[in-house]
Amino acid sequence: MVGLFGCEEEKKCEKLAPEIAEIKVSLKIDRFDQEFDKAKPNDLPYLKTKYPYMFPSQFPDSIWVARMSDTLQQEIMNEVNQVFPDFEDEKERLTNLFKHIKYYFPRAKVPDIVTGISDVDRNNKVFYSDTLLVVAVDTYLGAENKLYQGISNFERKNLTKEQLIPDVIVEFSKSYVSSPRNRTFLSQMLYYGKRLYLKDLLMPCVEDHIKIGYDQNAIAWCANNEEEAWRYFIENEMLFSTKKELAERFLLNAPYSKFYKEIDQESPGRIGQWFGWQIVRSYMNTNDISLQELLITPADEIFKKSNYKPKK
Repeated sequence: MVGLFGCEEEKKCEKLAPEIAEIKVSLKIDRFDQEFDKAKPNDLPYLKTKYPYMFPSQFPDSIWVARMSDTLQQEIMNEVNQVFPDFEDEKERLTNLFKHIKYYFPRAKVPDIVTGISDVDRNNKVFYSDTLLVVAVDTYLGAENKLYQGISNFERKNLTKEQLIPDVIVEFSKSYVSSPRNRTFLSQMLYYGKRLYLKDLLMPCVEDHIKIGYDQNAIAWCANNEEEAWRYFIENEMLFSTKKELAERFLLNAPYSKFYKEIDQESPGRIGQWFGWQIVRSYMNTNDISLQELLITPADEIFKKSNYKPKK
């Protein structure tokens, strides 16, 4: 599939960046989801010893024993085993990702990777720490999977394999992209813009719509309406506003952005993130600074030196 690590386009990128391709990365991946699915009650002590972080202390053993025979858990695992019978494609994609991470962040550790299920908790698809990466595989089964019936369309479209690597990068970026120093709309836009720019570097052959979690129509809408939407922000003096409602209207996950105009229903949600991304890209294209410098540069300075102008 175009846009995924392991595809022909990705291989071409690796040829263009041999210094990244040659980085040695060895991943350790454990399928906790499958081990738990096959376990019997008397296997629980072993699993708790091997995966202590998967068993919160506030839950008694009886909860886990009950889950072993729960019909919903069995249904979830049936779907998981169909979509992820093994994890080889994902291992290749994650290996390429961590090669890029090690290139740009040499001190970053390569974590152990564990797959689990989360009862389709789409707010916690990935957990990332220095030494551990937990992936809830039941949140990547495909937009049309029967388990996702009842979930809104704009959320369901990102419950796909394509979004696994972008989601890992989002969690990884939290350790390197500091929260905004102030609460202006511009600062928040550029916070997300920095995180999206990291995706440009860490998954360079992936198409923009996958990086931001849009479909191709949404990306096209942004390009076609860039000038009008930007003019709306300027005319309404939003960039330096600290009104909390702006985050909900233009930054947080939603079916569409809220301009309170006829274009709303056609617009993608989170368009403020997309604008932050374009500003950061413009800044990096017009200034000779390192990635590490970018990550600590205040939003106001980035904006002033970006020379960002929306395309007409």
